[in-house]
Amino acid sequence: MRHAVPPAMLHTAAEHSWLHNAIAALGQESARSADTHLLKLNFPGFPDIDFYFKDEASHPSGSLKHRLARSLFLYSLCNGRLHAGQTVVDASSGSTAISEAWFARLLGLEFIAVMPAATAPAKIRDVQSLGGSCDLVDDPGQVHARAAEHAANGACHLDQFGLAERATDWRGNNNIAESIIGQLACEPSAQPAWIVCGAGTGGTSATIGRYLRYRGLDTQLCVAEPAGSAFARGWSTRDRDICASQPTLIEGIGRPRVEPCFLFEVVDHVVEIPDRASIAATWMLDEQFGHRYGGSSGTNFVACLRLAAAMKERGERGSIVALLCDRGERYAETLFDPDWLTQHGIDRAPWDAALRTAMREGTWRMPEA
Repeated sequence: MRHAVPPAMLHTAAEHSWLHNAIAALGQESARSADTHLLKLNFPGFPDIDFYFKDEASHPSGSLKHRLARSLFLYSLCNGRLHAGQTVVDASSGSTAISEAWFARLLGLEFIAVMPAATAPAKIRDVQSLGGSCDLVDDPGQVHARAAEHAANGACHLDQFGLAERATDWRGNNNIAESIIGQLACEPSAQPAWIVCGAGTGGTSATIGRYLRYRGLDTQLCVAEPAGSAFARGWSTRDRDICASQPTLIEGIGRPRVEPCFLFEVVDHVVEIPDRASIAATWMLDEQFGHRYGGSSGTNFVACLRLAAAMKERGERGSIVALLCDRGERYAETLFDPDWLTQHGIDRAPWDAALRTAMREGTWRMPEA
């Protein structure tokens, strides 16, 4: 299948007009969008630590990838990579694809998401409901190669894994780090001790880490990852050729390989979280906020409690900020399906008890095996 590509050297008045209108449409969408909420929780076990959660699931396309997708489209437009009538493609496990499909529809472009076949069914349906099509790949390690095939046939490859860290303006322009620091300005701990996020493309951690340094802030960046992920293993050794030691059930993070946008040097700490802990915490977030978030949000929550316990042990006060990454409704047939959990050998009860103890007593103890 070949995708329509305008002649490479032909820059007609109509092409320039389309380009200007496309960039204007993205600017107008940004202006219409309100910032996402910064939600606050406090737990009895941590009287001197405030917990904040950046609700990125409230974006129109349902995840923090809304920011990234807008940036990737702008990057492609302004660098002459995306033209009128051109098909757009990217490799994604779901949330980025949904956001990219949302923006492709805004610009009237066809969109193809190359996704692992094991992606949560609701995510596949979301891409399709936005007018995109899904090219499902049995081997998750082949999504990049399949996206490259579409690009070779004329599609514009947005390439979230290759371009995320450069497509977003890390110095400001309403990136997620600037938003968090601005929203904390009137809080008791305006500079948080930690900001916690995962590493999918690596773009979010790169943006936050760079921004904290650019602003000269003492806040540290913690990347929360599934146990054995490529980011966690690569960060500890600075080995960019290392692979994950085990697969994960947490979609969007826990990449099997070190992605080009992973910037180890701007990350201060990495916490590896077992899938069972992340899933138990995901269910607990529903209890805390009254609505569901995805598995990576649970990973971040567990990391928050571990960091807070260490702060308390050292006698430190302050605040911790974590990201709520995407809507939990997308995981109704996986993480929130008891039968699915049973099929994958997931027992939430031991970790649920450990998390409740941490919130109540301010200590961190792994559940008994």
